[in-house]
Amino acid sequence: MSQHTRTPRTARIRRAGLAGLAVVTVAGLLSACGYGSQGSSSSSDNSSPSVAASGSGAALSAGTVHIGYFANLTHATPLIGIQDGKFAAALGGTKIATQIFNAGPSEIEALNSGAIDIAWVGPSPAINGYVKSQGAALKIISGATSGGAELVVNPATIKSEADLKGKKIATPQAGNTQDVALLNFLAGKGYKEDPKTGAGDVSVIRTDNSLTPGAYAAGQIDGAWVPEPTASKLVSEGAKVLVDEKTLWPNNQFVSTNVIVSQTFLKAHPDVVKAVLKASVDTNAWITANPAQAKTDANAALKALTGKALSAKVLDAAWSELTVTNDPLASTLQAEAQHAVTAGFIKQPSLAGIYDLTLLNQVLSGEGKPAVSAAGLGAQ
Repeated sequence: MSQHTRTPRTARIRRAGLAGLAVVTVAGLLSACGYGSQGSSSSSDNSSPSVAASGSGAALSAGTVHIGYFANLTHATPLIGIQDGKFAAALGGTKIATQIFNAGPSEIEALNSGAIDIAWVGPSPAINGYVKSQGAALKIISGATSGGAELVVNPATIKSEADLKGKKIATPQAGNTQDVALLNFLAGKGYKEDPKTGAGDVSVIRTDNSLTPGAYAAGQIDGAWVPEPTASKLVSEGAKVLVDEKTLWPNNQFVSTNVIVSQTFLKAHPDVVKAVLKASVDTNAWITANPAQAKTDANAALKALTGKALSAKVLDAAWSELTVTNDPLASTLQAEAQHAVTAGFIKQPSLAGIYDLTLLNQVLSGEGKPAVSAAGLGAQ
């Protein structure tokens, strides 16, 4: 079950600091996973008040921690918590440098290269990064979000699953969580697909989330399996939800975003990792206790990162689809790994040791909350 706590809000989003974010490009294939496409990222100015450390508290072992996440509502925890000061407060004198990504494979590439230390990322890239590195690259250290992904389609051309044949369906990136979910779904319906190229009975078009609504409006795609708020943006343009992914899972719960860490950074700086997890837990508690304000703050962060705020209609619809959680919902991870096998991205994996929830459970214990489970996949 999801673990939530309640705390009062400590700060508002610092919009002036957000406005200082600059956009750069990260290119390249995900070498550790053997596939991928170009992904974009943005890097914050460390001097920005939205990310500079507060300077209070005991000194931690790293001067800077590099954190990656997406400009998606499914990454609401860092989207809100980094910008409103909760992460800076927990990290004291340790500065925060951020990079913004479009999809998980690019983020895993950055983690492998040492460009980032900690990341919010979907389960499929985390699984692939762990398996391809033979368990050496990363650990999943917390949950973050459940839900928040749908297959939305043009109702004029697709009225049922049988109408998908011959159509063009977008996903954010080859091998990302929604890409794997779509390919697994199509395989279950008897469609044949090439996971690397996206060619097959259904054409899977890997498209940056920021470009997907435009591609849909131009008739270049017939639908998309995408995270929020992209799915709700498409619905606002006339698309219809064909599959809400949470309906495919027991209790409507599945992990859509985890927190991962480089094993090198975890070993060298466990105090910094624990501080980031404390900030994550506190932010999730505040989001749960203040959902209306959290929506507003998340939207302000999205505007700063993407240049455009969501409409109230899109924001409300998207926000209703997801739940923030500290629980990694580890029991669903093995199923998602099997989806990657079915999709043809990986062979049958061993996920033993992929989780290390030690520091998270220390944080939860310190706040009087129950521990969360690794479902037998914990640190060995």
